[in-house]
Amino acid sequence: MVDDAVPTRVRPRLRRLVSRVLLVLGALITLVGVVLVAACLKDDLAIGKRLGKATAEVVSVSFQRTVVRFATPDGAVHSPAQGVLYPDGLEAGQLVRVEYDTANPELARVAERTFVLSLLPVGTLLLAVWAVLAPAIWWLRRRPRAGV
Repeated sequence: MVDDAVPTRVRPRLRRLVSRVLLVLGALITLVGVVLVAACLKDDLAIGKRLGKATAEVVSVSFQRTVVRFATPDGAVHSPAQGVLYPDGLEAGQLVRVEYDTANPELARVAERTFVLSLLPVGTLLLAVWAVLAPAIWWLRRRPRAGV
């Protein structure tokens, strides 16, 4: 008969390791979220520093980006390759006001929209991640009761 009452150190070490991995994963996802919001703020500050305004035509809308085309006062036509910032609700063929960085017209956003729009999706993602990870980490780090 094998006696299972002999404590081994493998399970507590494995539980600690898994909890640390989950903690690091949560920290990395949080860091990515914070960097994403900071990048949106940086882009908005650049646009605000050298603000240009134009009316743009929405050329195409896809999951990855929304492409617009607009003319600057010097007569040049621009269509930012990475798409326009904060494109929610736009449809192909629509005319929309945009704000752009006059030193870099490739950096454009829909007028009146700012980085604040990134707070809700990033915040929701981080809330969901930690709602799952925090209980899992707590469960892994709790001490098992004797006799269980």
